[in-house]
Amino acid sequence: MTDKGPQVSRYVLDNGLIVLLKEVHTAPVISWWLLYRVGSRNETTGKTGISHWVEHMLFKGTDRFPAGTVDGLIERVGGVWNAQTSYDYTAFFETMPAEHIELALEIEADRMTNARFDPQEVEKERTVIISEREGSENSPTFWLYEETRALAFRVHPYHHPIIGDMADLHTITRDDLYQHYRTYYNPNNAIAVAVGDFETEKMLRLVENHFGHIPPGPQPPPVTRAEPPQYGERTVRVEREGNAAYVFVGYRAPAATDPDWFRLALVDSVLAGASAPGGNGIGNRTSRLYKALVETELASSVSGGLYPSVDPYLFSIMVTVRDGRQPEEVQAALDAEVERMAAGEIGEAELDKARKQARALFAYGTERVTGQAFWLAFTENLSSYTWYENYLDHLAAVTLDEVRQAARRYLRRSQRTVGWFIPVQDAVQEGEAL
Repeated sequence: MTDKGPQVSRYVLDNGLIVLLKEVHTAPVISWWLLYRVGSRNETTGKTGISHWVEHMLFKGTDRFPAGTVDGLIERVGGVWNAQTSYDYTAFFETMPAEHIELALEIEADRMTNARFDPQEVEKERTVIISEREGSENSPTFWLYEETRALAFRVHPYHHPIIGDMADLHTITRDDLYQHYRTYYNPNNAIAVAVGDFETEKMLRLVENHFGHIPPGPQPPPVTRAEPPQYGERTVRVEREGNAAYVFVGYRAPAATDPDWFRLALVDSVLAGASAPGGNGIGNRTSRLYKALVETELASSVSGGLYPSVDPYLFSIMVTVRDGRQPEEVQAALDAEVERMAAGEIGEAELDKARKQARALFAYGTERVTGQAFWLAFTENLSSYTWYENYLDHLAAVTLDEVRQAARRYLRRSQRTVGWFIPVQDAVQEGEAL
């Protein structure tokens, strides 16, 4: 079957692999992405971090491409490759000169089915991933975010950190990893995307040649643990060694497929600064929270974020408390600004500025073929690649009344989780007497 949207051709192979192809002939380059519908959202207690670990193992070689050989093959032709694991997906990509793109397809088709999971490599990677988590633990914001997210989600697996709980990283086995791989790394659970300098029919034939023979796997188990309603504000206070205090606030937010997501995205832009898929590079100095917290010298920085997620997630605000000020002062000033927004204090001019900033940020963040390919894959995983294609149209269609309604609906104290990080000297370490 096939259906076409603006500049994008969509196909589904007989084995269930979704293929999105977009011709961009501005440079002789192609970006190839393979996204699997598995992330920390698909993990259970005792197996947290397993998706990220499996991602690492797919760089440990196959019989055809032993460990370490692919780096040289890709570098010799001037390409780059990498991977990432998040809440809702695991993705691999290669961006390469167009004439060499078949190498990328060969690599990904091979490791979809033939990754080794050598027991010795599993143990080596256990050490690497534990070290990665330990490195993250040096950041106060890691501890604060982990604690607040765990409190915000009691039931839904968004509770789990992507890196995994330390206890699970010590106990996950090679068989656990391989079973996870065989359950989720199959064509019927994958989205393949190519953006760049190619002819669509020729690229489709390449994809069919390399992936069409791979049999579909079992239907992955659905995520059924929906988060129950929240009845009141939740708070947590983290006391550890550190050099600064932080305030984190996470409000319940809708899934990306909910029309309210775009309305809340504009609330985010007005409050904390412009945001858009793939975008960065535009400061937030004109945002309300920057003026209320940073310009008044209550805070040294403030940021916000609304993640496009498969299931309802969080609209978050993170504040670094300025030295000499107190979290209580910052919280009070932050709450005053949020409550102004929830009361409907926003005008058309402020909303129009947020839209313009989002357009600029969107263009900046998706001008390269790598960014375009990623967002096509990412949003096809949410619902449809048209979410990305129509992103700016969705924002433009939001009215001032809808923004006010979204602010009133979501910026409620009863629907938020608040965390403070309090730096202390000589924090009690694990194993010490209290």
